[in-house]
Amino acid sequence: MQEFIRVCVRDPRLHKDGRWHTHVDYEICLHTNSLCFRKKTSSVRRRYSEFVWLRHCLEQNAFIIDLPKLPPWNPFFSLKNTEQVIQRIKGLQKFLEIVLHTPLLLSDSRLHLFLQSDLSITKIARCAVGKTRYTVAEAIQCSRTGCIRSEEKSDGDPEPFCSFSETTSPLTEY
Repeated sequence: MQEFIRVCVRDPRLHKDGRWHTHVDYEICLHTNSLCFRKKTSSVRRRYSEFVWLRHCLEQNAFIIDLPKLPPWNPFFSLKNTEQVIQRIKGLQKFLEIVLHTPLLLSDSRLHLFLQSDLSITKIARCAVGKTRYTVAEAIQCSRTGCIRSEEKSDGDPEPFCSFSETTSPLTEY
């Protein structure tokens, strides 16, 4: 059987942090049969700033690789502008697809924790260097089961894979 890694960025959600601050996070679904991954299917939520952090981490470890760009940060990004949201989703997905098809980057434990655990980026950084009471494998295995941190329940298999309708508003307010 041929090895595959499929990733999908979808389901942007608006979060209000107090009166003036808002942010959007995105669901990242991963489906693979690759031996590089602990779980064959997973789903996590990440915000744009966490993608920026991941790219910076990967850049530090892979100086000889020209990493893909993230979609540009836009100070005028409008959560109500469906086209901007769709373009960001496509850019984030393209970034991950390129990263996941670059064998040298697949050895970075921060990438695996980013994609398959519910840990914050601070905890990912600490776990990747062994400064937590749990290993990388434990963090990934316990994701969404409550062993380490449980923020939301798992919906199970992320199929149908990457079904995002451009005809409806891509934001789900919570």
